This record gives sequence, structure tokens and C-alpha cells, in this order.
Amino acid sequence: MILGIGTDLANIDRIAGTLERFGDRFRNRVFTDIEQRKSERRRDVAGTYAKRWAAKEACSKALGTGLRMGIAWKDMSVRNLRTGQPVMEVTGWARDRLDELTPPGFDAVIHVTLTDDHPWAQAMVVIEARPRPAPSA
Repeated sequence: MILGIGTDLANIDRIAGTLERFGDRFRNRVFTDIEQRKSERRRDVAGTYAKRWAAKEACSKALGTGLRMGIAWKDMSVRNLRTGQPVMEVTGWARDRLDELTPPGFDAVIHVTLTDDHPWAQAMVVIEARPRPAPSA
């Protein structure tokens, strides 16, 4: 069952300007250490940050709150599996909200996809509830 869907479109040039203007203050307020390391290693630093920005916005929408009600930017974090697939991890208030949305007997799975085509970065998040397997006898 689908619990929430969110999408966001971010302008890479706007994120580049924000990075240039505010630097570490912006990075440290919005992005986790893992996200910063990933972004700073990439050729397109601003594009990588922009995709993660869009993913956080999309996740907050899928949670049904947007960026309000106590959710913090760092409560949502994008990391990549060894295959390169992005995954969204939530902590803090975002985790509390996800737990609140998830029906008893189900586990929540957050699906995220990222793409960019300069000057745009886009993310889509789908939150799915999967029934827990029955305990084996």
C-alpha cells in the first residue's frame, strides 16, 4: 500500500549560488556528513547537492508535512548502495512521522529516485507499507 508520494524540482544554479554564498553554513545545516562527502567527491558538486535537496523536499511531502511541524533537513538523508541506487534514511521527527503513518503489522519502505539535466535536479519519493511476514512456527 502507498502511504505517500512526493516530488521536487530544484534549480542546480540556485543551489550553486547558495553554496557559494553560504558555504559550510548551508552544507552543515541541510546535509549530513555522508551527503557532504558524496557531493564533494563528485565532478558536479552543485548538481549532487541539488538532487539531495530535492530528495529531502520530496520526502517531506511524501510524509505529508512539507518542511514544517518540527521536521529537520538532516532528519532525511540520502545515501547510495554499492550499486549506486539512492536510498532515503529518516531519523528524528521524520522517523516518528513515518512510524505514525505506518499501519500496525506493516513495515515502511522509502523508495527514492534522483535525476538531473542541467539546470534541473529532480527527485521522487514513494513511501510503501509492506505487510510483515507471518512468524514461522
